[in-house]
Amino acid sequence: LVLSLLRPFLEAFESLLRFAENRTSSLFETAYRPMAKEAAEPVKELFTDISLYILGTETTVESAVIRFFDSLFPLVYSRLINPGITDLSEDYTECLRLTRQDINPFGRYSKNMVTELSKSLWASRMLSQALSLGIEVINTTEHAALTKECSKALVKMQYCPHCQGLTLIRPCVGYCLNVMRGCLASVSELDAQWREYISTLEYLTNEMAASHDLEIALTGIRNSINEAILHAQLNGPQLSATVDKVCGQPKQQQQGDLSSDNIVPVKEATETQTFVMAHGSLNNKRREFINYMKRSRTFYASIAERLCDGDLVMRDSSTCWNGEDVV
Repeated sequence: LVLSLLRPFLEAFESLLRFAENRTSSLFETAYRPMAKEAAEPVKELFTDISLYILGTETTVESAVIRFFDSLFPLVYSRLINPGITDLSEDYTECLRLTRQDINPFGRYSKNMVTELSKSLWASRMLSQALSLGIEVINTTEHAALTKECSKALVKMQYCPHCQGLTLIRPCVGYCLNVMRGCLASVSELDAQWREYISTLEYLTNEMAASHDLEIALTGIRNSINEAILHAQLNGPQLSATVDKVCGQPKQQQQGDLSSDNIVPVKEATETQTFVMAHGSLNNKRREFINYMKRSRTFYASIAERLCDGDLVMRDSSTCWNGEDVV
């Protein structure tokens, strides 16, 4: 049941990531068409890196953002700032990539993006790792092997009355509890750790939900990139002079005016409703999941009682099997 509740939560999270990625891709398709096709791969890599970071791999938000802007700079420089460049060789492209951080064409916007994403994705990463640990614990306890003593006690409890022809007599509640507690002694020792684990999940879930930082940061990637590109375009002449000194002059064809006519301010796309739906879905699944997990806080402490509650034992009669006789 935990896994069935967790799946929709993770699916809603993945949906939000896809939404933010599509929203970012649409920026290039609508405002920066000359580089849209080539920018598709860096955008995909950025969101793949973000997803891997959340899943707990050995990477950082900073390295993902640096990698993205390093890949973006040659495209911005050759397609927007100097659209007359005809020969963008591998060596020249690599020079632009390697000098991007020193030249700093995107101003404060690339560093701001690192800061914003790092703050909001940290709790998501911690929650992802905690959920993975929880699944591992659940899987381990679900497949816990029974000892020989436990197996004998279970057989005795369930089938010894049948030897006397008492097929309708079921175990007494107290007898069932004694057997189950003996069988589950090692599992019930997980109670303290499980309670602490649930508290950790609750804390991390609240951290994720705080001010909706995660949703705002992911969907804000589009605007951050747009501001960064606009900054580079506005400083085009200075950038070109610096690049010429560092990387040399590439071949160019006759080009027109590279003034503000080539700078395309981007209005926010009318995707508010879609974002609200994705945001609401994630919040709802998050709330459903943590509410269920809070209710399972005493699961390992009361597992014997849960197993002995129902058809396994005799509750509606004063006659039951106590392990030795009918009482």
